[in-house]
Amino acid sequence: MMTRTSTAMQEVVIAPEPSLAETAYAQIKASLFDFELLPGDRFSETEVAARLKMSRTPVRDALYRLEREGYLRVHLRVGWSVRPFDFKSFEDFYDLRLILEEASVTKLCEMPEREGLDALAAQWLVPATDRIADSRDASALDEAFHMQLVAIAGNVEVARFHREVTERIRIIRRLDFTQRHRIEATYEEHGKILRAIMRRRVEEANRLLRSHIIASKAEVRKITMHRLYTARSAQHA
Repeated sequence: MMTRTSTAMQEVVIAPEPSLAETAYAQIKASLFDFELLPGDRFSETEVAARLKMSRTPVRDALYRLEREGYLRVHLRVGWSVRPFDFKSFEDFYDLRLILEEASVTKLCEMPEREGLDALAAQWLVPATDRIADSRDASALDEAFHMQLVAIAGNVEVARFHREVTERIRIIRRLDFTQRHRIEATYEEHGKILRAIMRRRVEEANRLLRSHIIASKAEVRKITMHRLYTARSAQHA
């Protein structure tokens, strides 16, 4: 008697390779966020295509996508330029960010289970000797802190809007963290916010959060072209 053995085949899902246009988009955007391209800088599709070792078609698609997102300007017959910073728009995004994060912190203080807070505490409630000093790493860690607070609160739509706001202010946030005292202040302020949330002190937590974001917003107003060029110099030092 023969026995047939059936073997369950496990489907392996392989993520598709990014298109050339998506690759070009990511690399050009990184150049903007790393201050390799500064507000007012002009360039051509041909120059970018040569640098990325691509044809002009995917580069053009990427540039138009960044133009729609408000990062670039296209000029007929004279190429492209980086759009000047719109500080009023940045401040509006900071206001929206505050609304979303205050709502999330209020919910966090009321939730019976708050999985994820311990992980945040392990990152931020650390001795001064264990703190990150690199400005780019500190900026990314700060961004992750605020996004995780919103995510832990559990409202998917609030988290989605918050991610979009975070994306729009990322470039100015990185510039903020080129100052050493801002990194130190962020560790201190995040620690206080976390302790208040862990103790379920909603009013104190939101007061600390509001003060933290308003201070960051105030730093945006101090940014000058000199700071931009200093940041680019630091990136290439």
